[in-house]
Amino acid sequence: MHDRPSGEPRAAADRGQPEQGGASSAARAPDGPRSLDGITSFLGLRWEDPQTVRLQIRPELMNRGGLLSGVATYAMVDYCMGSTLWAQTTREERIATISIAINYIQTALEGEIVCRSELDRRNRTIGIMKSEIRHEDGRLLVTAVGSYSIFPDRRLKPASAPAPAPGSGS
Repeated sequence: MHDRPSGEPRAAADRGQPEQGGASSAARAPDGPRSLDGITSFLGLRWEDPQTVRLQIRPELMNRGGLLSGVATYAMVDYCMGSTLWAQTTREERIATISIAINYIQTALEGEIVCRSELDRRNRTIGIMKSEIRHEDGRLLVTAVGSYSIFPDRRLKPASAPAPAPGSGS
């Protein structure tokens, strides 16, 4: 995959998306691909595809009021939006969340919830996303819109200047 043109969107294995297999059981969410980091591992986020993330509600994700924590759904939206946009970037690009506006419509106490994100618009420097989280029974729980910065990977070295021609005196 390293020979793809730099302007071509990332392939699945190159997007930084969760991969099947190769992860310890501690880093795997039940019935889903490997988590991206400690947060997604703790939450139990499972990617169906870059635009769809699933989460099984469990007691550790409930707040003191006995409701699903907004932190869990916010993180789900942020990671799902990020993976949706990441799939549309090149190897030379990185992304970072600028802002997410989230509307908590209802909650859920048990079962599975699903976040679906969509890239609304993208240019060279900004991506605009929208997401919904629904309960497995179809109820709409959360809506969100977000903006993400798209910027060059600062870890990549710029192309070096060509060497001077022999005898050019440089």
